[in-house]
Amino acid sequence: MASSSSSPSSTMKEGEYVNWLELPPELTSSILIRLGAIEIVDNAQEVCRSWRRLCKDPSMWRRIVIHNTGEFGDPYYERLCRHTVDRSQGGLVEIEFSYFGSDSLLSYIADSSSKLRSLKVAMGYKITSEGLMHAVSKLPLLEELEVSYCPLSGEAEALKVIGQSCPNLKTLKKNCVGYRRPRDESDDVALAIAETMPGLCYLQLFGDSLTEAGLNAILSACPNLEHLDLRQCFNVNFVGDLEKRCFERIKVVRPPNDSVRDYPFDATVNDDVCSSDDDYSDVDIMSEDEFYYDLSEDASDSSDFDPYEDYDDLLY
Repeated sequence: MASSSSSPSSTMKEGEYVNWLELPPELTSSILIRLGAIEIVDNAQEVCRSWRRLCKDPSMWRRIVIHNTGEFGDPYYERLCRHTVDRSQGGLVEIEFSYFGSDSLLSYIADSSSKLRSLKVAMGYKITSEGLMHAVSKLPLLEELEVSYCPLSGEAEALKVIGQSCPNLKTLKKNCVGYRRPRDESDDVALAIAETMPGLCYLQLFGDSLTEAGLNAILSACPNLEHLDLRQCFNVNFVGDLEKRCFERIKVVRPPNDSVRDYPFDATVNDDVCSSDDDYSDVDIMSEDEFYYDLSEDASDSSDFDPYEDYDDLLY
């Protein structure tokens, strides 16, 4: 027996179209939430009043993803990130941003988002170990942390504090540039992980300088590991009993020389000797002169995004 219900497309006549403004609010929200923060703030909320209301609903901002594409300067993205965090009204659960960021931004996020469970930061060239440690220590519910290609010094101490402050941490991604030998050998990061993060299930240490000793310490201290990524960890002699131990205990293992085709960042191997801190001097970071943004604002609505507000403060 044929169903009596029919889809909107099957009942529409030729030449007719769906009026998007007449969609149920929950369906519209489900569509809008798939847009990025820039698309929502710059375009979607300007369509009509009903969409503006939906775009400002805190439920739209439980997950925030912002990547600096180079179209605007760093201050724009910092200000946008703070604005979207404000819109979440304390309900933010996941945040991810790259190619911008600072200690003050991390602190702002931590102070505003006690429910945060996932923090992913990549290419945050103004983020320090102290700033990361200070912010993450305020996030006891954190389950996932990524800090990739950030010029951190004293990162082992920061990881110890993070591990002690975040007992629910299940995923850690701390990635850096891979160097072939000769290079510095250091198990400081590995030992900090082994000492304070026994509940890890997913660990990615792309390009780290750990040795077999550090890897064995992690294996002994983290019995729940299911995914271990050691690609471009060229100091690890991944053979024999150590290789066997990893593959017998862990579901997914990515050895030091494994393929990098699915890696989301530039995986170019640096053949020069590295120091304890990676050199980011050749990174092209935008100046404030490149900052530009044009957004028509409703002057009566102070909750809208103003990219020029606090602009001078964000430069420092």
